[in-house]
Amino acid sequence: MVIDKVPIDLLVKNMIFATGTVLKIFFLTILLSIPLGFLVALARGSRYKIISVPTRIYQLIFRGTPLMLQLFFFMYAPYYIFDTGFERFTACIIAFVINYAAYFGEIFRGGIAAIPKGQYEAAKVLGYSKLQTFTRIILPQVIKHVIPATGNEFMTLVKDTSLAQVISVKEIYDVASNAGSRYFSTIPLVVAGVFYLVMNTVIEFIFKYIEKKLNYYKT
Repeated sequence: MVIDKVPIDLLVKNMIFATGTVLKIFFLTILLSIPLGFLVALARGSRYKIISVPTRIYQLIFRGTPLMLQLFFFMYAPYYIFDTGFERFTACIIAFVINYAAYFGEIFRGGIAAIPKGQYEAAKVLGYSKLQTFTRIILPQVIKHVIPATGNEFMTLVKDTSLAQVISVKEIYDVASNAGSRYFSTIPLVVAGVFYLVMNTVIEFIFKYIEKKLNYYKT
């Protein structure tokens, strides 16, 4: 068996192109799942069981099953149920958003629960409305509490984009595995690892900067 030399320049060019797909998945997931996760947190904390119980079940399902299976479900299940389906990239985004909203919902719920009840009572005495109390007093503290866990989820999301290849969405890992098979080499996988590491290093730096900026807010 002859092992061909891996054309690094072509490999890097293809991975840079595939990085565009990774970034699209990343930013669309963040843009949609964070607001949805916030609603999930509020629904989970509702005193009405008709709202909180279905929310808990939703979180259990999407946090308790592999994202890979969820990608397959949203890609193929609609064809069997409705005789129509989603385009591959659309199915990918739906699966990622619903999955990550379940995780963000739990993170935000924990952040809200960490705020002492006395702060709500103090705000009421000072004449703040419920909306003013939440937006001006509670929310800034919640943001500080959830920054570390949120940063961790961002970094996990970068790595999870590699799962998109199971429904044939062309991203970095797909390019690397195809090149590895073609040239009988692990070099493409190493190069892919460098791409993921660089992206997560940037995220780590950004969140450390945010944490530093929020240090003034003592709780």
